[in-house]
Amino acid sequence: MKKLIITGIRGVPATHGGFETFAENLTLFLVNKGWSVDVYCQESKTEYPSIFESEWCGVRRIHIPVHGKGAKATVLFDYLSIKHASGMNGLVLTLGYNTAIFNALLRVKGIKNVINMDGIEWKRAKWSWYEKAWLYMNERAACLIGHHLIADHPAIAQHLGSRTRDDKITMIPYGARSVTSADASLITTFGIHPKSYAVLIARPEPENSIYEIVKAFSSKTRGMSLVVLGRYDEDNTYHQKVIQAASHEVRFVGAVYEHAILDALRFHAALYIHGHTVGGTNPSLIEALGAGQAILAHDNPFNRWVVGEGAAFFRDETTCSELLDKLLKDTALLDMMAVASRRRYEEEFTWDNILLQYEKLLSRWCRV
Repeated sequence: MKKLIITGIRGVPATHGGFETFAENLTLFLVNKGWSVDVYCQESKTEYPSIFESEWCGVRRIHIPVHGKGAKATVLFDYLSIKHASGMNGLVLTLGYNTAIFNALLRVKGIKNVINMDGIEWKRAKWSWYEKAWLYMNERAACLIGHHLIADHPAIAQHLGSRTRDDKITMIPYGARSVTSADASLITTFGIHPKSYAVLIARPEPENSIYEIVKAFSSKTRGMSLVVLGRYDEDNTYHQKVIQAASHEVRFVGAVYEHAILDALRFHAALYIHGHTVGGTNPSLIEALGAGQAILAHDNPFNRWVVGEGAAFFRDETTCSELLDKLLKDTALLDMMAVASRRRYEEEFTWDNILLQYEKLLSRWCRV
């Protein structure tokens, strides 16, 4: 039996972000194919005093309790997970390179380790200089320590190619659910109805252009709402800057994690706006493709490859406002863009396509 051990995420089933969603889909797919799959899950030391195991849908979950929350707790969890995995047999799939230096333990024990390198984390504006230094060091370490690297975007593969051999890198993007219908009643609690709003789903970080988008949308009366998802804190200067820039047509609805509600918000929107400036294949963007959404995205190589030629692209606040003027008044154009999004999704980002590529690569490393 082929055995895979997954580290680098908080656990399954998914309750946090893109990596967890990917891991949930991959583990269920592989278990159905007869694989044995272990996933390390982060727990609180105050609730669970010691390591324990559980089973979920045929997946063995190894729960590692740690003290505290935030980055320090995650670093400790990653170290303890790798230390525990170094005493096991099987192929390790590490999701993310943020603590790749710990993977040296696997290398010493002769355990094969495939690393999904995620985005270029050390370039993100939210990190301090010493956090960027830590991430930069770990990116370099992952390129040396990992037996094979997975890039989720051609631009990421090109970047990694400047650090290691090309034959050590495989490009496989993320997948997304296909959403061809959604319950419209789920969005009425937000005071909106189908095609009466644009939607923005992103962490409120400067690199995601939230402020520029909100300010552009608020520069004039649009005749529709901008629905902004995400947690905005009173004590966060950037969050408050975004809120203060918003007109009465911008609705901050908080963080939403329920799949059915997210599907409905995407599917029934007139336009999906994506402001990410760094990173590879962003899960939120391909989920918009999977929902057949017209997309207005920040103009950079990452977004352009993902959405293809059927989207509109803005460079800054001014061009964002100009494109909103054009797009929100042209329903025929939005319909054409939605068709292009669906076509791009079917070409590249269906889960069947992505997971088969992963199975092929991981099977090869199981035999090495």
